[in-house]
Amino acid sequence: MLTKRIIPCLDVKDGRVVKGIQFVNLRDAGDPVELSTFYDQQGADELVFLDISASHEGRETMIEVVREVAATLAIPFTVGGGIQTLEDMKRVLRAGADKVSLNTAAVKRPDLIKEGADFFGSQCIVVAIDAKFDSELQSWRVYTHGGRQATDWEVKDWAQEAVRLGAGEFLLTSMDQDGEKNGFDIALTKAVRDAVSVPVIASGGAGEAKHFQEVFEQAGADAGLAASIFHYKETSVEEVKSFLKERGVVVR
Repeated sequence: MLTKRIIPCLDVKDGRVVKGIQFVNLRDAGDPVELSTFYDQQGADELVFLDISASHEGRETMIEVVREVAATLAIPFTVGGGIQTLEDMKRVLRAGADKVSLNTAAVKRPDLIKEGADFFGSQCIVVAIDAKFDSELQSWRVYTHGGRQATDWEVKDWAQEAVRLGAGEFLLTSMDQDGEKNGFDIALTKAVRDAVSVPVIASGGAGEAKHFQEVFEQAGADAGLAASIFHYKETSVEEVKSFLKERGVVVR
């Protein structure tokens, strides 16, 4: 059985880490460099840094902040937000990221996934999917621009297309569960995990350690990502890992 990963996420806006509920009502959660150092020391397996307003505001990722965060880390580091071209990917990776996360730009121009995978290798390309349940479709629809715009893509169809183009991993966020702290969206995560052959990081809804156990055991997620419960010290990476180890879940 492959080791399950615990990944804190830094949603960054105007140089500060923020967190909201269902992508709105953002509140300050601290300095990205301080938090990333803390999570590295805590035993996080990876760190995800998302410049959450870059695509919406039509600008590049905050490279200087990425550089400062990367300088503090000894763990893999994924950066997303505002990455629209191969040159953008090069800039982010040169600044110290190990992987790039593509969302809005990849949906608008899917060949961007292929260009990145061909140049850097699939292991470098994480496709982030913001998903919201659509009652008419009775399935999940893909959203872009930081959850602001619905697309015509059904989540499983988009995930399969992204793998065909070279995606090496998915960061799958349930917009319905985001910030609610009552558990990951098991049905959504399982649907995508069953549809693709590459790792899936579950995101949105973590409120306590047992939620990680549920998404690993019931949905087959390869990693669990959380933000507010770690930022506001409601639990820690160490506590989550120790809870999982006691219950036989293989973590680092």
